[in-house]
Amino acid sequence: MARYIGPKTKIARKFGEAIFGVDKYLEKKNYPPGQHGQMRKRKKVSEYGVQLSEKQKAKSTYGVLEKQFARTYHEAARMGGITGANLLILLECRLDNVVYRLGLSPTRAGARQLVSHRHITVNGEVVNIPSYSVRVGDVIGVREKSKSMEVIANSLSGVKRGRYPWLEWNQATMSGRFLQKPEREDIPENIKEQLIVELYSK
Repeated sequence: MARYIGPKTKIARKFGEAIFGVDKYLEKKNYPPGQHGQMRKRKKVSEYGVQLSEKQKAKSTYGVLEKQFARTYHEAARMGGITGANLLILLECRLDNVVYRLGLSPTRAGARQLVSHRHITVNGEVVNIPSYSVRVGDVIGVREKSKSMEVIANSLSGVKRGRYPWLEWNQATMSGRFLQKPEREDIPENIKEQLIVELYSK
């Protein structure tokens, strides 16, 4: 599957915020990328442009491609309730995102790689599909052979626990339990999901 492997700061500068985490380069260059980024005149963006930008930001944040994102949106619309909130909750339930939230990797891209390289288990079984939807009660752990990996140990050493009330971490077994689906107000991402709903409703 195609993935963007270019500079992450370039994408962050496009949206004007550190969507991939702390970014020292974004602080130095807090203007759009490109040859004329610093000199670019601020012109009024159309309603469609604002909505499209928000969708692209959500896709970039969670590392999801267009077709998969659209499929997730339509699933959220079928669930009933608030479609925008459902969309973010479904994205949060992706296995690669849960691995990232548990602190097994400092980035979602790194978490996706851990999953696809068969280092992650769900309820004791190896799962190598990053888009796998984690269910309430599932236990996400590190494969026995992979527990000594330096990249995982380094990532876990810098994690602050208790940030995500829908997850529970057990250091002794190097596994986490998915306690419940997150509430919208608990999801820290700065995404205006209503704009995405308006875009798809056109």
